[in-house]
Formats: sequence, structure tokens, C-alpha cells
Amino acid sequence: MKKQQLQICGIDIPAGCTKNIEIELPKLYNLPASIPIQVISGKTAGPTVFISAAIHGDELNGIEIIRRLKKLSVIKKIKGTLILVPVVNVYGINTLSRYLPDRRDLNRSFPGSTKGSLAARMAKIFLDEIVKKCDYGIDLHTGAIHRSNLPQIRTNTENQETLELAKAFEAPVVLHSALRDGSLRAEAQEHGVPILLYEAGEALRFDDTAIKIGVKGIVNVLKALNMLPKSSKKRQRNPLIFKESSWVRASESGMLRTVKGLGDSVKKDEIIAFIDEPLGDRSFEITSSFDGIIIGKSQIPLVQEGDAVFHIARFRNLEAAEERIDYFQDYAISDSDILGLNDEHIIE
Repeated sequence: MKKQQLQICGIDIPAGCTKNIEIELPKLYNLPASIPIQVISGKTAGPTVFISAAIHGDELNGIEIIRRLKKLSVIKKIKGTLILVPVVNVYGINTLSRYLPDRRDLNRSFPGSTKGSLAARMAKIFLDEIVKKCDYGIDLHTGAIHRSNLPQIRTNTENQETLELAKAFEAPVVLHSALRDGSLRAEAQEHGVPILLYEAGEALRFDDTAIKIGVKGIVNVLKALNMLPKSSKKRQRNPLIFKESSWVRASESGMLRTVKGLGDSVKKDEIIAFIDEPLGDRSFEITSSFDGIIIGKSQIPLVQEGDAVFHIARFRNLEAAEERIDYFQDYAISDSDILGLNDEHIIE
């Protein structure tokens, strides 16, 4: 653990208190801007964990996940410190944009600098004021615009610590994900701060299933870190762990007519969609390149040749995989089970 006394923006965070803080950002056309955060400090020492959302301004599920999380009565029992950042990209969310006003992707701008672009300056502030002061992080995402993701944790599955935390989250899928230059996760790793990346749902949409799994998952991770009391009768549900995945792309342009959906199993050469000519009678098949599970897909029925249409994770035991996915979708999100803590009335 990195410290006994946490300080953010020069403000001390004593044990046993909750503080709302505004992290000042560069002005936009001389209008003030800031990142609002809430710091919940337990009376008992423990790890410091940040939960961040909307690093892309059009990814909204995480905002609702954090809103529901902080209303849970069990959060009052926290050990250590929880830093909640419901909106990182405060510029982008105002225009429902993934990017910053300078058209840069904040999640490709780390570690940032004090003299660089708007994105670089913002990345530097977030890294210094939040990430470096934490022991762990959970970054909440959705699919890009017009793409939806099956609830999944992306992390380095070759690292035993992050793998165990990823499994504890209990999303249906854990996907091995290499670090990308300039990403928050890559830079945090450089500073010894493991991060889980939760991907679920679609940009500019609320997905209630994804939100419930996200709330439950964060609580599960906090329990695994001994920051919250563990349920005596809790039985961990093991997710599917995938090492490889790839996108199937459209071979033609036209109208997309899907046959398979998120969470469906597919066999090699199985038809998963058709592309129909808008003004003609021909249809073209899209088939899977290997056995696996669909973990992401396009949501728009118009495609151009080369567009990414289905994200498929490679897996051989399709029957077992399908049963596991169905189990998570049907039972893992039930209100009575979401926390095992009689907090059902909180999950709206």
C-alpha cells in the first residue's frame, strides 16, 4: 500500500470521511472545467482503489454503475479508500463525443505532459492526482458507437494477481488484452497500479444487465481485496477465459442481416450473417473463421466492405461455453444475488 495519508489537489483525506473534490482542468475557451470526484475513506487502513468511467465521453454505462455503487449501504463498511470518478472526459460528455475537443483520444494520451496538447495535459493531471496515488483501479468502458460488447473484463491474464481479480469480478468473460501504448492501463502498469478494464454494452446507451454485472463486479473485487466484508456462503462463479480473439469483417458493402448475437457460440465456417444488396437480389454470407463465442458485434445494419462486424473469442468447447454464458446472463444479475447483502432495494 502506497501511503497512510491520502492527499488530492492539496486536500487531506482523513480516515473515516467522505469528500467531494473538483480537480481543475485547462479552461475551454476561458470557461472553467474540472473533474468531479468523490473520495470515500474508511476508518480502517487498506488499499486505495479508483473506479473511473467515461474516459471516452460517449461511454455512459460506467457513470450509472458508479452512481448505483456509491448508494450501497455496504460501502459505509469500506476499509482503505475508494476514489470514484464517474466522468473523466468532462469535455467529451458535453458533446456526447468519444474524443476531446482537440479530436484526441484521452485513452491514447498517457502519460501526458504539462506542456503538450489538451489531451496530454488532462492525462498528466489524472495520472498524477489519481492513478499514482492508488494501489488498484477499475476502468469502466462500453463498445464504440454502433458496437455492443458482451460484459467482459480485459486484463493481462498472464499476471496472476490481475487474473485472480478478473475472475473475482465475475463478468461472463475474461479476455487477455495486450497493453496499448498511451493507454491508461499501460501507464498505470508502469507505476505498479494493476487495472481491470470492464467492457460492456454500447456507447450512448444504458444497458441494465451490463450495469448490474458492473456494480456486482466492483463489490466482488473490493471483497477480494479485503476492503469489504466477504459473504460467508458466497460461491465464486468462474468466467470463461479467452486468450485470443479477432474481428470478422464484411467482404461486401450493403445491408447487414445478422443470424447470431452476443454470447452465441459459433463453429468454424458457420454462417453468422448475410449482407444484402440494397438495390439488387444478391446476398453474401459472413462466416466464422474459427470456433468461438461472439463477444462484440456491430449494431448498425449498414456496412461497408472491410467494416468490423463480429468480435469472436476463440474457444473449442462450445457446449460448455454456451452453458456458462447462459448461466451468467440468466442468474448472475438477479437482484437478490447481486451483492448477497440485502441491498436489493438499492439496485434500481
